[in-house]
Amino acid sequence: MFGRRARIGVLLPPGNPTVEPELYRMAPDGVSLHFARLEAPPSDGPPGGAAGMEERTRAYREGLAGPAAALGQVRPAVVVLAHTASSYALGFGNEQALIDRIASLGGAPALLAAHAALAALRHFGVKRLALGTPYPESISRQGKAYWEAAGFQIVGYHRLADVADIYAESEERAHLLGRRADALDAEAVLLSGTGLPTVGVLETLERDLGKPVISSNQACLWRALRLAGVREAIPGFGRLLREP
Repeated sequence: MFGRRARIGVLLPPGNPTVEPELYRMAPDGVSLHFARLEAPPSDGPPGGAAGMEERTRAYREGLAGPAAALGQVRPAVVVLAHTASSYALGFGNEQALIDRIASLGGAPALLAAHAALAALRHFGVKRLALGTPYPESISRQGKAYWEAAGFQIVGYHRLADVADIYAESEERAHLLGRRADALDAEAVLLSGTGLPTVGVLETLERDLGKPVISSNQACLWRALRLAGVREAIPGFGRLLREP
């Protein structure tokens, strides 16, 4: 039976090509993944381009009713909103209404990508954080403010400044972002953004930097599995999944 251990529902932006293959790549046997794309008006530019990203973020929150209700039909153990910037736009501590709405529509506990990353950072006892983002400057500022409001000291920071389309980025660029964001006194590196391909370079980055490296999609799966009661070692995608 598909999903004999757990079914995980995932809401994602309509143009995001990264979440599905990365979660499929990491998911353990017996866990099924079910996806629905958020509703948003079409954009003139690339789907992951900087122009209009803040407006699209707002539209994603407004266009989740139908997709979330559809995911509820598969009776998931948890419904994940795989869009980190939604939390950044709302600000830390202002997300409960969004969580409650997703949970009500999907008929299951709701998990936001930023909250998954927060749980991962707290799992490692991180206080001093290095943050890497592929966003426009405005959203990157929101992200930095979010993590500072959550109680972290941002001791390392880097933004990929020449991103034309986040969905056209590569794991090699994610590796570069992680190295440039890191600082000597950072206890972990966070690579923000579910559209940025990361999971294939997490192990290498951790070996290079000597500390945990957390990405949005990796954290989403880890936390969703825990909420669904699934705990096992998943090698190859960083310490967070490798050490249950």
